[in-house]
Amino acid sequence: MANPAKLDPIDIKILRVLTRDGRISWAELAEEVGLSTTPVQRRVRQMEENGLIRGYGARLDETRLIGEIPVFISITLERQVRDVLSRFEVAVSALPEVMGGYMMSGSQDFMLHAFVRDLAHYRDLLAKLTELEAIAHVQSSFVLKTFLSRSAPLLGEGAPERA
Repeated sequence: MANPAKLDPIDIKILRVLTRDGRISWAELAEEVGLSTTPVQRRVRQMEENGLIRGYGARLDETRLIGEIPVFISITLERQVRDVLSRFEVAVSALPEVMGGYMMSGSQDFMLHAFVRDLAHYRDLLAKLTELEAIAHVQSSFVLKTFLSRSAPLLGEGAPERA
């Protein structure tokens, strides 16, 4: 596997363990990767300083907090000028149902990843979206099954080769 971040096998083990359990103690982490505590702390701090580890946090279950139905919503705007794009991004960022927002190439301008409780909740979200400035077209696709949702990229064995 190509390794653009120049990680050795111990670093990869550390990242795998931290991805699985970001609250693990230094001693437990050191034991899992086969080093003493001091070198593990040094390696983790170096990866933090290099930006490989951006932070630590709880993974929340959006289906229990927002709604059980994931939906991807494609948005096309009437015009793609900077302030319209910016105002759209700000307005959508304030909607609690929207968990991800992406500016896209191709026929749609934005792709939103949202969660809703039911169709009535979806209609309410759709009403909020269509009230926004310069909306030309909205198309939604409901997720039937989530078969993969990673919190981090594959590392080491099983990871795809990079050219």
